[in-house]
Amino acid sequence: MKTRALLLVAAAAGVMLPALARADDYAGMLGYLNQSRIEGRALTGASGAIAVNQVAGDLNAQANLVGMAQGNQARVDIDARSTSSRNSVLLDGPLHASAHIDGQALQGANGIATINQTSGIANTSMNVVRATLAREGIRESDDEALAESSVTASAGGQGRAGNGLAAGTRSVGVAASAMQGFDGVLQLNQIAGAGNDTANILGMSVHGNP
Repeated sequence: MKTRALLLVAAAAGVMLPALARADDYAGMLGYLNQSRIEGRALTGASGAIAVNQVAGDLNAQANLVGMAQGNQARVDIDARSTSSRNSVLLDGPLHASAHIDGQALQGANGIATINQTSGIANTSMNVVRATLAREGIRESDDEALAESSVTASAGGQGRAGNGLAAGTRSVGVAASAMQGFDGVLQLNQIAGAGNDTANILGMSVHGNP
């Protein structure tokens, strides 16, 4: 039986916090490096558990977490915490940042794909999949249960200084030709900017065959 692809996407672009530029050479370096791209035939036809963390910038945190269990009373708990503090960051640069997926990337792939793609500074992104195959009935995960999940991510507490918002172009995107024919669960976080927190959390519990 052919399954329908399930896509979860969190994207953030152009969320910039005011800060003071410290060194022109450092800002210029970040501007040059802050282009994150997946293109060509990357991961075309891939199958199984696909996890990608791609980052361009400074002080970014990423995680892809997948937990599965099968049994009479199957249960999966994921507890992930990411914190960062006392860092001095340049949140008004770079002037230009982009995170894009182009070409035939992920065409015809199937399974569980979790992707974090970041261009910027002091961003946090996370993908979480929890799946159980239990024989004692279906346990549903409602919005309240997901909200209480012990999965947290934060890039807060950074040392910041500044007096203006840097003008520039920040963009994220997925080309129409990419991901065509993907079958399964696809989680995607795309960030171009500074100080963003994004996350995709999916919980599934299915009754098994006797």
